[in-house]
Amino acid sequence: MLNKKRAFLSTTLGLAGTLGMASPVFAATLEGYATLNGGTTGGQGGNVVYASTGTQINQAMCNRASTESPLIIYVSGTINHGNTSKVSGSCDTTSDSIQFKKVKNISLIGIGSGAVFDQIGIHIREASNIIIQNINVKNVKKSGYPTSNGGDAIGMEKNVHNIWIDHNTLEASGGESSGYDSLVDMKSTTQYVTVSYNKFYHSGRGGLVGSSDSDTYNTYVTFHHNWYDEVDSRMPLLRHGTAHAYNNYYTNVSKSAMNPRIGGSIKAENNHFNGVNNPIGTFYTNEMGYWDISGNIFENVTWKQTANEHPAGPNPSSTTSITIPYNYRLDGANCVKNIVTNAAGANNGLKESNGSCSTSGGNNGGDNGGNNGGDNGGNNGGNLGTNLSIGAGSDGSSKASGTSYGNVRDGDTSTYWSPNGSTGRISIKWGGSKTVNTVVIREAPGSQGRIGSWTLVNHDTGATLKSGNGAGTIKFNSTNLSKLDFNITSASGTPAVAEFETYNAQ
Repeated sequence: MLNKKRAFLSTTLGLAGTLGMASPVFAATLEGYATLNGGTTGGQGGNVVYASTGTQINQAMCNRASTESPLIIYVSGTINHGNTSKVSGSCDTTSDSIQFKKVKNISLIGIGSGAVFDQIGIHIREASNIIIQNINVKNVKKSGYPTSNGGDAIGMEKNVHNIWIDHNTLEASGGESSGYDSLVDMKSTTQYVTVSYNKFYHSGRGGLVGSSDSDTYNTYVTFHHNWYDEVDSRMPLLRHGTAHAYNNYYTNVSKSAMNPRIGGSIKAENNHFNGVNNPIGTFYTNEMGYWDISGNIFENVTWKQTANEHPAGPNPSSTTSITIPYNYRLDGANCVKNIVTNAAGANNGLKESNGSCSTSGGNNGGDNGGNNGGDNGGNNGGNLGTNLSIGAGSDGSSKASGTSYGNVRDGDTSTYWSPNGSTGRISIKWGGSKTVNTVVIREAPGSQGRIGSWTLVNHDTGATLKSGNGAGTIKFNSTNLSKLDFNITSASGTPAVAEFETYNAQ
């Protein structure tokens, strides 16, 4: 099993602090350079705030105890200039962008029916450990009215590191002549960034890594499973640094796609280019970059060479060799179109590749469930029916101080059971026989990822129904039983089970 970082983020759906009853889990998999240099966890384990205006986002940052206090901001509705004002405190905010400046440890995640940042961009400056996920940013202008963020949907600059841009829709309504600049820009020493499962749409510029030939310290960026559609160029424009681009889908590109120059090096693996002019090469300069290419599909592409355009094709071959320092799962290039067009972008449930030429997840908070031998996704709490654990009984092998067996069946993810140590048993039991075929194990906020190996056992017969690793959704053959055991056989630290849900899913 590859050593992939999983980011499980628990939320209760609601607006501006209004709490609901259920707590669907948002789950996504972090791969790439953002897993290095200490990793990227955003606001994991911190306070949770709900926002439906830009001012509420700014207030959430400014009300923290310090600029490093972990914070998860769940946002819904439309954020625009009309509902965004500057707020003061342990923050540096503005009224014309959502600015993460001189801060750390924040997650900004869209929920509900969607979060749209309309003509207002996201600016990350002198900041680290930031996650931007499940958000639609559109029509950010650098000229005309209103203007925001230099025309960038998401911009990073000046000593920025460990950033994850995931499952967002980033779009414009044209190019520079229409007042727009870029969709994702990185400059002035931006490093250790992963850009994954985003849809880049209808823009003159996808994004750059390094704003000028003298901007030399931007590097270690991963682009994977992104969809670039109707974007003219810069996917990315890469100066000096090192980037890794795999399993991306490029369609309707009029000028050029990957453009490493002036010493920039890109490893391009198993991407699919369809209807693209100049998929890979050094363009608009004679200051050459380098490429390490393998497994890519070039469909209906054009290779155009001029005095300052140096395409890798029509018979593309590598000009350098790049070693990638992290583990990652590489899909076949023939699978990329199906996976990316189904999974990339905001508000589709954080779908991901399941490693079998398809996707899993869905319904805005589908639980990816780890490597548990189940379905690695699905509608846990959506179409599973009634949670049979509510109103049932529970017991276990032990319980840590301050925890209770009953906390795993109360519908509240803020309460939990922990064993006395790193292993133990928690059980759900009924007065009579129940038919069960699905279990959802939810870990408490701040304890996600601790559960290692486990077995799920029919207590009545002693038969093992399933075994695996990690919390999440577990599916098995329909079984009649009166008691069900979840045995944790290994963990990293003390596990904390917030909910042990049971279903007879149809």
